[in-house]
Amino acid sequence: MIERPLSGRAPAIRLPKGAVDTQMHMYLPGFAAQPGGPPLPGGALPDAGQYRRVMAWLGIDRVIITQGNAHQRDNSNLLACLAEMGPIARGVAAVGPEEPDSALDQLAEGGVVGARIMDLPGGAVGLDALEAVDDRAAARGWMLAVQFDGSHILEHEARLRKLKSRWVLDHHGKFFAGATPDSPQVAAVKRLIDRGNCWFKFAGVYESSRSGGPDYEDVAAVARAIAAHAPDRIVWGTNWPHNLARTTADYPDDAALTDTVLGWLPDEGARRLALVDNPERLFGLQPFARGN
Repeated sequence: MIERPLSGRAPAIRLPKGAVDTQMHMYLPGFAAQPGGPPLPGGALPDAGQYRRVMAWLGIDRVIITQGNAHQRDNSNLLACLAEMGPIARGVAAVGPEEPDSALDQLAEGGVVGARIMDLPGGAVGLDALEAVDDRAAARGWMLAVQFDGSHILEHEARLRKLKSRWVLDHHGKFFAGATPDSPQVAAVKRLIDRGNCWFKFAGVYESSRSGGPDYEDVAAVARAIAAHAPDRIVWGTNWPHNLARTTADYPDDAALTDTVLGWLPDEGARRLALVDNPERLFGLQPFARGN
């Protein structure tokens, strides 16, 4: 049984007004896990009520809910979560190339603004569908969230260069074999960013770090290098509810993790870009009303 802390000391780094959490998952009762994916998270279901407490704790104002692997291509839970969260939330769905236009219309009406490519075990839509899903997304003005083992990015660079949609490389690139700021894989990320439609997401650092916490210095070095190269292309996410954590002892301190990861950005201006301005561009969000 896992228990997820939902409050605690506030992060030392104060999030700017309008901050967007661009990577998290949410689960409501009544939506079963689907064949091909992992089970639902253990413990109390990480639902909208729990996440609102995390928002208040960390200082998050807006959220992008990403379709979880447990539900594969059944986006019913995602639509229910978006309805529950209201106008502060938008979604990234798992859709295949064969998805009918009527289904995509329903997703868009429910608040979906992007599609997910997840080419790792349990993922619902892999890189084999990249171009076809990109065509569907581009036609609607959606973005793509793309996740794979970034150690192989050189093999995929030519395909990624041709994407028509705005897209984000997920989870610090997930360089499972390791990477440094001087690695050819990181040079490839910079080249893709320089094309004008690619962003880089700070989220889930513990999933690919080889040096480990609390500093995750290997991922930190790459993150700092990419942020210095393109401060207008960094976005951030909590990766709540940290589905790889199986026990309470393994569960990260969300405030400490926020401080660590946002500490890789050099100053308040860079953090405002990553937390407010950049996600507004990537996800097509309305500018945050400063009086809110």
